[in-house]
Amino acid sequence: MPRMIADGVQLQTCVTSPPYWGLRDYGVAGQIGLEETLAQYIGEMVDVFRMVRELLKPDGTLWLNLGDCYAAQGQPGASNLAQLGRRYAGGGHKRDTISKPRRTLPEGMKPKDLVGVPWAVACALRDDGWYLRADIVWHKPNPMPESVEDRPTKAHEYLFLLARSPRYFYDSKSIQEPARFGAPNSPHLIKSPYGQGFTRRARSVGLGANARPRKAVPNIRCSRKPLRSDRERRHESSIDGGQSLQLSPNGLRNKRSVWTVATAPFRGAHFATFPPKLIEPCILAGSRPGDVVFDPFAGSGTTRAVATRLARCYIGCELNPEYSPLELQRLSAAGALKRRLRS
Repeated sequence: MPRMIADGVQLQTCVTSPPYWGLRDYGVAGQIGLEETLAQYIGEMVDVFRMVRELLKPDGTLWLNLGDCYAAQGQPGASNLAQLGRRYAGGGHKRDTISKPRRTLPEGMKPKDLVGVPWAVACALRDDGWYLRADIVWHKPNPMPESVEDRPTKAHEYLFLLARSPRYFYDSKSIQEPARFGAPNSPHLIKSPYGQGFTRRARSVGLGANARPRKAVPNIRCSRKPLRSDRERRHESSIDGGQSLQLSPNGLRNKRSVWTVATAPFRGAHFATFPPKLIEPCILAGSRPGDVVFDPFAGSGTTRAVATRLARCYIGCELNPEYSPLELQRLSAAGALKRRLRS
């Protein structure tokens, strides 16, 4: 990145997932993630993304995926992935085992405490000058199985949207999602057959044990006045919920901050595979066709494959040369898919 800065390289968006702190040893000198303390790891992240910010255009963005861990002490070891791979419906692996680094107890924490690594890094980046704009929850419908019995199984990670400037490029229309409404006779709002500006809700007749369901009716109230502006009619505002559904004329709405994306296996890749469907909305919203997408932790090349398929340019950095053939394999597959889509 210092060489890219000296050459005047300009990037539109960065989509990346750095090595998580203390999770695994990738067996490469100079790797990030094996710092003895959380503070050292956060410092590394701040240094890396300070250079990323310098490379970004003034309206550029950073999409950062990070996972969390629990406070514990432990010696180096290895995790057997063969049995886990048969049970886990995603995240293919290239080795039967993965090395686990030495773990130290973070200062001020007790064993079994949730460390809060993603938020610690995000707040440090904000303090360093980034604009922290969104905390997106990546919901995994097929999470890695856990044998714990004193807490819920973790089924999410965080994806942070950060910007270099208060005004930045964000194409919200490119990632709009279908508007969903409740079923008839449910207490949730559903689209009204009575025209824009009205809602329907299930209501009850009677009180207590004598209450009985009643067919959904127009929720217009006696004092309700017709909506007064084209904007309100267009968005079908929900008075009861206190917020607008923000519908566009094509029945779409602004993308929400919880993204349900299953982990996607890639044969031959390392275990921590970045799902293409998680990256796609980041690239669509954060760049235009022909813009440069950057990933300083390229891994097996998922960001490159998605960027290529979406007609973006790409620059990536990867410390481990073993991943280069995997990246070329994915790029070839992405190019073949792009040609099929064009035909």
